[in-house]
Amino acid sequence: MNLDWIQEEENSVIYVGDTMCSWCYGFAPEMDQFIKLHPELKVRLVQGGLRPFGTEKITEMADFLRKHWIEINERTGQSFSYDILEDPDILLDTEPASRAVVVVRMMDKTKEWEFFKKVQTAFYKENKDTTKLATHLEIATELGLDTAKFSELFETDEAKHATKSDFQLSSEMGVKGFPSVVVKLGKEFFMISNGFREVKDLEEVYQNVLKEVASR
Repeated sequence: MNLDWIQEEENSVIYVGDTMCSWCYGFAPEMDQFIKLHPELKVRLVQGGLRPFGTEKITEMADFLRKHWIEINERTGQSFSYDILEDPDILLDTEPASRAVVVVRMMDKTKEWEFFKKVQTAFYKENKDTTKLATHLEIATELGLDTAKFSELFETDEAKHATKSDFQLSSEMGVKGFPSVVVKLGKEFFMISNGFREVKDLEEVYQNVLKEVASR
């Protein structure tokens, strides 16, 4: 997929995250509010690649993940269901969910952010297996997307390559953790969050960036 937009497009907010990143799930309401505060910024998602092509079963990390999720629930208020941690069939492979988001971008980029959030909810709250195409087709149906086209695109080399391109772009941007938020103003990039931040903090950093740019 053509990634020239990263250099050519101006005035955008670039969210680098992963649908399977639990802090990204916790961060979703904060990001939602920031997006609504700034309709002048185009919203771009970059799939960071948390555990692409992973072969580890979720049960192998159940104790660690449970403690982690409880902490995020307490910090953010986002709801978690923990039954999935006992499912021996769930693999910690984040590539399929990332690819599903990229497929939505290919079909209708205006629905990419909503799809991203719904995948998070499907996994963390509804305990659905996001390595399965069926899970993503349910969400695609909810958003009025053509499921036949979605299924076809999901298995294409184009979608797989585009997903890997996102992972590579995340790395080239120097992102060290998820969620990360970068604002592009003109030709310049400004990191306004590297990790979880409440919207009031995002807004404060962003306003400081605007003042810096205006003072030049």
